[in-house]
Amino acid sequence: MNFKFDVNAVREQFPACKLEIDGVPIAYLDGPGGTQIPQRVLDGMFGYMVNDNANEDGNFKAGRMARGIEYAAREAAADLLGCDPDEIGFNCSSTQNNFNLAMNLSKNFQPGDELIVTEIDHRCNSAPWRSLERFGCVVKTVRLDPETQQLDFEDYKAKLSDKTRVVAVNWASNALGTVTDVKKFIKLAHEYGAFTVVDAVHYSAHFPIDVKDIDTDVLLCSPYKWFGPHMGVIYMKKEHIASLDFNNAKCDDISEGSRKFHMGTPQYESLKGITEAVNFIASIGEQYTECFAEQLGTLTGRRKAVVAGMLAIDEYESALAKKLRMGLRAIPGVKVWGPAEGQPRTPTVVFTVEGHAPEKVTEALGAKGINSWHGDFYAVEAVAAIGLAESGGLIRLGLAPYCTEGDIDRTLYTVREIVCGC
Repeated sequence: MNFKFDVNAVREQFPACKLEIDGVPIAYLDGPGGTQIPQRVLDGMFGYMVNDNANEDGNFKAGRMARGIEYAAREAAADLLGCDPDEIGFNCSSTQNNFNLAMNLSKNFQPGDELIVTEIDHRCNSAPWRSLERFGCVVKTVRLDPETQQLDFEDYKAKLSDKTRVVAVNWASNALGTVTDVKKFIKLAHEYGAFTVVDAVHYSAHFPIDVKDIDTDVLLCSPYKWFGPHMGVIYMKKEHIASLDFNNAKCDDISEGSRKFHMGTPQYESLKGITEAVNFIASIGEQYTECFAEQLGTLTGRRKAVVAGMLAIDEYESALAKKLRMGLRAIPGVKVWGPAEGQPRTPTVVFTVEGHAPEKVTEALGAKGINSWHGDFYAVEAVAAIGLAESGGLIRLGLAPYCTEGDIDRTLYTVREIVCGC
């Protein structure tokens, strides 16, 4: 494969990449908490608010356009996830989508019904199901192996039963970078008649998704992780949308089809941003379709370009992440966490520095214009499982397609300075 990623062309599309601290470009290694925004997304959202700002169904131009903006966002999200536009819903965040889902599914639950979450979960994927314990549901938690930093599939099998109603599983850990074989978890859950929910918030920023291939009932993701506005996208199989009674305003036009996910009318400016974020990914993919022809198969149109874009992003980010991990491991006193080399993982790199609190390390990095995170990142149980809850958690760096080798070199140099006390 003759692949060479044009990072400079990508960076030119992000206004944030022109910003500097003390004459040095900011290194945006904070992507796992949310990416920077390309100009086309900003233009789309600003253009809506200036030129087309109106609620839906008015007898005037902007009022008539609103539903079209919503449906365009459904089509874009469907091309990202590989489904029908009518299987897509929106809300303020993935956490809100999941709480709404849990409350509505619980209408059919009985005391003693069992729900399965995991120790690797972000609270977005576990807290909504734990909230149902007050109604008598039993929540079981799949163990995270602290050595491999992967979910214990045998423990999962042992926790499934005829009482299992929901299996909520994380596709990629925002704290450890671990990628779980969710297709295997989903298949077994369905054999027990359980409803499956996949948290793809972190995964969706780095890899192509085909919801029909993994056969999940629900998938959650958040556009602000992939160059869009802070919202939540939910995919649900069409047959489930038809059968569920969602909590919302109960107006005829809000209670039909995938609009059931909405509490009221949606944020149209953010929907415009979602469409443009997907178009941005597709614009990357259009340059690399020949490089990934075998993986793209018979895909066509924007879906083909989106998948190519995600494959190109993965190829580029993975190489940078490996360089970062190898460089950190070469520094005395630094421990890199996450799955072993060769195991599936995202380009999120987490580490600790002996004798240095994670918060202090991120302060030192930030002083040099290197954005990073520290703590547990709302993956509380995962950080506790590896024994770091009491020591301040992890230092987290994450790659995005606007990051450069220069960012990696600066980061490694700065970490060496921290370790040696320079």
